[in-house]
Amino acid sequence: MLASMHAMVLRNPGPDADFVATECPLPTPGPGQVRIRVAASSVNPLDLKLASGQVPLLPPAPCVLHGDVAGVIDAVGDDVLAFSPGDEVLGFAGGVAAHPGALADYMLADERLITRKPRRLSFMEAAALPAVFITAWQALVERGQLGAGQRVLIHGGAGGVGHVALQIARCIGAEVATTVSSDDKARAARDCGADHVIRYREEAVADYVARLTGGEGFDLVFDCVGGDNLAASFAASKLGGRIVTINARTTVDLSPLHAGSRSLEVLSILLPLTAGIGHEQQRQALGKLVELVEEGEFKVRLDERQFDFSEVAEAHRHQASGKAVGKISLVRRQFWDAAQ
Repeated sequence: MLASMHAMVLRNPGPDADFVATECPLPTPGPGQVRIRVAASSVNPLDLKLASGQVPLLPPAPCVLHGDVAGVIDAVGDDVLAFSPGDEVLGFAGGVAAHPGALADYMLADERLITRKPRRLSFMEAAALPAVFITAWQALVERGQLGAGQRVLIHGGAGGVGHVALQIARCIGAEVATTVSSDDKARAARDCGADHVIRYREEAVADYVARLTGGEGFDLVFDCVGGDNLAASFAASKLGGRIVTINARTTVDLSPLHAGSRSLEVLSILLPLTAGIGHEQQRQALGKLVELVEEGEFKVRLDERQFDFSEVAEAHRHQASGKAVGKISLVRRQFWDAAQ
């Protein structure tokens, strides 16, 4: 019986962060937990911020990152009723605070933070979706209250969260605009349902607001970029409009909100892992993910580059370059070798 496993462990967190292959104890699921034999994970901007020290929420040593996971349950703890060994699952369930992540042979997960993998998704596709779908769903539907016929602007529509948000907004029946930086990203955004694609380096906010909304502004602006872009989001919002951001680490003048009676929502999907709250909201979002995938209304876009777990540092550099189109997948080769 196995007593240990292999993991890619974060070493030297900070600007020169790197990862090293390490043998770790095999975790045992506790009450309400399942143990997943990991097949794949993916890269989220959060993973880079954790590794660099920008977000001080690292798991305990040995530090195993990455919350997105897809794989097969091989053991369950007491009181677990919804899952059994052999179930193929996906989720966003670790890599933060007290919860080790997916860059290992096995990962523990709270059963409330995972769901069964749709058959039509590969493990790589499944591992690319949880964090970005939960984020986009909560931003557009729960916080942004987006409705059919409303105008929504999604900043960064070719990125991981952005390309998912485009599809959700399309399914809702909104009129969807997005900002991109290149021709490749413009094509990707249109493929995901964007009605209007804005080259933000070539067109000022006031100009595209005038062109697309007659100067009125957007009902909802979803800012996936943050920083200086948050001020642009304020400027693109209509009077009484709503802005949702997933990156508020900046200093910004809030007077446009007051002057235009606009509302700002700041979203983090980490609360189930950091504060032990919000499990039901995550479960509902994952349920909607499965529903849309099974109805054929949703697709995941993977970046053309694929990485093994041993190449996680290179995958992080690719994410940081801004050249990725869609999600960057990470596969655990040993899982695939054993399955063949």
